[in-house]
Amino acid sequence: MDRRETLKTLFLAPLAGGIIARSGQAKSASDVSWTALPTSYSYGRTEAEQQRDATLFAESYFREHELLTIAVLCDIILPSNHPNGGALDAGLPDFVEFMVKDRSRYKLPIRGGIAWLDNYAIEKFAADFITVSEPQRLAICDDIAYPDMEDAELQPGISFFSLMRNFTMTGYYTTELGLKDLGYVGNTPNVWDGVPERVLQQHGKQYDAQWLSKCVDQSRKEIIAEWDDDGNLTS
Repeated sequence: MDRRETLKTLFLAPLAGGIIARSGQAKSASDVSWTALPTSYSYGRTEAEQQRDATLFAESYFREHELLTIAVLCDIILPSNHPNGGALDAGLPDFVEFMVKDRSRYKLPIRGGIAWLDNYAIEKFAADFITVSEPQRLAICDDIAYPDMEDAELQPGISFFSLMRNFTMTGYYTTELGLKDLGYVGNTPNVWDGVPERVLQQHGKQYDAQWLSKCVDQSRKEIIAEWDDDGNLTS
């Protein structure tokens, strides 16, 4: 059984109870899933980087309970009722695990933070974080969601929640969904009609009429330039 099938079994376990509200209403455990991130990248990657990626993707660091807790937190921080989709739609649980495997300094803070969160939930509501009710989960998050809160007992939870919030938002805004939310359209062709005439005059320059018709004519912008053996532009 692969990890995702194991997670599905865990979601359906009786102890899992209700799970997070992705659109303002409690969902059953079987409803919690996320879009898987790609497990290989080639564009802009050297061979050594591709090999390292493959090694990291092949590893599993989090236990199933930990990964589910991460998914619950990601969805609380950025629910799926967001106009362009939320954290689970963008595959953020996979992103968090990849980052933790890639940057080992995050391993203890995330794993330790999950343990703290479960202990805090047990103290308050007699069950771990993913087992308590949705209102109880949100109440716990309200306790630790404010970085400037001065409460020594809650500081480990506050630090953990801040780290999870940073992971969630950073990860989201490096995905297609997040870029869409920002209105970023990437590198797109624009219109260039040459150096302004006043600048040309200022420097005593002017365009060659033939060159201008080939290079600045917007109706020809899709035509790939060709050059002869002497370096002259032919089309």
